[in-house]
Amino acid sequence: MIVITGAAGFIGSCLITRLNAEGHFDLLLVDDFAKEEKKKNYSDKKFSLLIPRTEFLDWFRQNSTQVSFVFHIGARTDTTEFNKAIFDELNVNYSKAIWNICTERNIPMVYASSAATYGLGEYGYDDEESKIGQLKPLNPYGDSKNDFDKWVLIQKKCPPQWQGLKFFNVYGPNEYHKGRMASVVFHGFNQAKTKGEIKLFRSHKVEYKDGGQLRDFVYVKDLIDVLFFLFKNKINNGIYNLGSGKARTFEDLATCTLKALDLPVKIEFIDTPADIRDKYQYFTEAIMNKLIAQGYQKPFTSLEDGIEDYVKNYLIPNKYF
Repeated sequence: MIVITGAAGFIGSCLITRLNAEGHFDLLLVDDFAKEEKKKNYSDKKFSLLIPRTEFLDWFRQNSTQVSFVFHIGARTDTTEFNKAIFDELNVNYSKAIWNICTERNIPMVYASSAATYGLGEYGYDDEESKIGQLKPLNPYGDSKNDFDKWVLIQKKCPPQWQGLKFFNVYGPNEYHKGRMASVVFHGFNQAKTKGEIKLFRSHKVEYKDGGQLRDFVYVKDLIDVLFFLFKNKINNGIYNLGSGKARTFEDLATCTLKALDLPVKIEFIDTPADIRDKYQYFTEAIMNKLIAQGYQKPFTSLEDGIEDYVKNYLIPNKYF
C-alpha cells in the first residue's frame, strides 16, 4: 500500500492520477476530507482507504506492515499565516512522527519541502545541504519547512530511502480549491476571463522593470514525473531542488496566459502591498544539477507549453487531472 498525505490537495491528487495510470490502486489517502471544495480532486480516483489526517498517525503505527512507500505531500502552506504553533504542529512535528515510523518500520519516504526555505536568496538557490542551516526564510511557513529539513539532516537513523524536495512555484490542474494561495496562472486566467487583462505587481527595485520579476515556475505534471521517478528508482538520500531550472518573468507568464485564451496582451501593474514589499522575492531559480546527476533526464515543460496545456485542457473546460 502506498500512502499519500495531502491527497485531496493540488499536488497530492495529481500524484494519485499518475499512480492510477501506472496501475497502482492500493493507495491510502490522508487529508482533511471534510472540505467539500476538495472532493472533486479525488472523487474519480481509485484507492483503498481514506483516513483523516488526525487519525493517520495512530493507524500508521498499528498498520505499518501494510505500507510499502510514503509520499508525505501534505502541509499547511499558507504563507500569510503567522501563527508559528500551527506550523510547528502540522509541518514539523507531524512530519517528524511520519519520519520516525518510516525509520522504525523500514519504509521509504519522499516528502515535500519548499523553495520558501531560500528566503530572499541571500545564499543562492543551490540545494547543497551544508548551506541549509544558513538559510533565512521570510515567513513561518518557510521556517517550518527549513526546520524540518535541518532536523532530518541531523538524524542518525533514517528511512531506507528518503528524499526531501524543495518545490518551487508550482502551477497546474487541481488547484481550484486553493483560493488566494493558488498560482498566478490560475488568478491571471480568472482576471483575463472576466476583465480581459491581468494585474501584476509593479517592481519596486530599479534593477527590475515592472513585470520583470523572475520566478522558477514548474508545471505540476513535471513535478509528478519526478515523484514517480523517485518511487521507481533508488537514488542517493538527501534534499533536492524541484523546479524547472529556468527563471521566467511574470510578464512572460501573463503573456502566455492571455495568448492561451486568444486575448490581446493587456497587463495592468499595481503596487506591491506595503506589508509584503520588503519580503517579496524578485528572483528564484532552482539549480537542478543534483537531481540530474542522479539520473533524472526528462526535460521540463516550457512555460509556454505548460500554460497552454493548463489553460486549454483544464481551466477553460473546468476539468481535473
